[in-house]
Amino acid sequence: MKKINPVHGLLLATVTLVIALATPAMGADDATSSTNEPALKLSESNPGSQPTTYEGPGAQPEVGAPEETATGETWGERSYVIPFLEIIAFEATLNIYDRFFWDEQVFDTTFSSFQDNLTTAPVIDSDSFQINQLYHPYQGAMYFGFGRSAGLSYWQSLMYSLFGSELWETAGETTLPSFNDQIASGIGGTFLGEPLFRMASLVLEGGGETPGFWRELGAACISPPTGINRLLFGERFDKIFPSRNPPTFMCLRVGMSATSRETDNGSTQADPEQQATLDFLMLYGLPGKSSYSYDRPFDYFSFELALGSGQNSFQNVMSHGLLYGTDYDIGHSYRGIWGLYGSYDYISPQTFRVSSTALSLGTTAQWSLMKDVALQYTVLGGVGYGAAGTTAGTSTGERDYRYGTTPQGLLSFRFIMNDLAMVDLNERVYYISDVYGTSPDGHELIQRGNVGLSVRVYGQHALGIQFTSTSRDSNSAGLADRRQTEQVVSLTYTFLGDNNFGVVDLE
Repeated sequence: MKKINPVHGLLLATVTLVIALATPAMGADDATSSTNEPALKLSESNPGSQPTTYEGPGAQPEVGAPEETATGETWGERSYVIPFLEIIAFEATLNIYDRFFWDEQVFDTTFSSFQDNLTTAPVIDSDSFQINQLYHPYQGAMYFGFGRSAGLSYWQSLMYSLFGSELWETAGETTLPSFNDQIASGIGGTFLGEPLFRMASLVLEGGGETPGFWRELGAACISPPTGINRLLFGERFDKIFPSRNPPTFMCLRVGMSATSRETDNGSTQADPEQQATLDFLMLYGLPGKSSYSYDRPFDYFSFELALGSGQNSFQNVMSHGLLYGTDYDIGHSYRGIWGLYGSYDYISPQTFRVSSTALSLGTTAQWSLMKDVALQYTVLGGVGYGAAGTTAGTSTGERDYRYGTTPQGLLSFRFIMNDLAMVDLNERVYYISDVYGTSPDGHELIQRGNVGLSVRVYGQHALGIQFTSTSRDSNSAGLADRRQTEQVVSLTYTFLGDNNFGVVDLE
């Protein structure tokens, strides 16, 4: 078994609260700041059509935002040695913890086990789905974050993430090195870690040159390596990553959901589950602002986190961002970006689950259909390495979950009616093939669709309804085909990042 400290779950949950609370113009959390600069505030020049933008001192170069290098990727002071040593110290601490509190046999590593693992080809391990597909990517985000918060670029920090993953697989455990963990931690960890780093930086930016205690704490909860380096090294790493004032949209949903229909090979489940839910969404760097550029990885990204009170507390963690691309326009009413995207997805309904680390080609755009109606959308298609399987009954001999090369696609649409209402539609498809996969031979087809309506009732407050349908078709050699479905209806209260739904005034 492989396990990291479960405290990370609390830190991820904190993202929803810290970002949502930090977004409005709230100065109380920075009362301890010695500069007495204004707190993070939102643009109010045209609340009916402006996106959420940041006008705090941290977003303005003339009042102390750090200067960038010619590459646009690094800022302030940087160190190549400190994150290297931090990764080693982190893994040593984690190994000691796991050795005493989890599984001594797996984590009782020696120099001999390290030598053996260095000369052994990686395998696909059989650890639990949550450990491999959620805990390990978060562990990789920690490696990545140590590099980013020490002033290194995305690509440089990727090298540290890969190094940390390889070191853990060979020196952190006595079991054979894991091919799937190296993908999920080394690569997937960066697709998760960069949005966490960017969101932590936004919280700090709102506090000016000297963010107050609550902003420092919030940033540390979102991206622990950022908090660690700012605490341990003080002025050396106190420069804040310059966001360049991206157009953003954020919302926090709190609601109650009920399973309206759940089937397994046609048999309807008798006891549909009801649970409380908490969802957070952030869109960062929406296209349409002429003064904003896309020359750094993840200058555009989407991050979603969904928690529930049911048996699966982590229902969704999904992140995708533009790794390399450019912007474009068509006429006066259409702005977009296109290029290569990186994505990490973890989706876990009550009866089955899917997760993937992938590269895709695609586009994100805004089309102003008429004066008060706009369409924002993302279309992606690509391939990754993923896992999928059931959580409901394996007495027939069906494997709990399988790995394989994963073609996948995403369609995401947001129809926005000025500051009044938003209709969102999303469709995700994952095909877990048996190419470089686990036995028995076969495939998994996971489809997930969502449609929702949110209506603003006052200020930053909205009410809504969401309907989500997820299906799984499984085919395995020597086993009967299996089809599972789950349909969920949710009533929600939504706290918006601004008095609108994120429409960008096209420039």
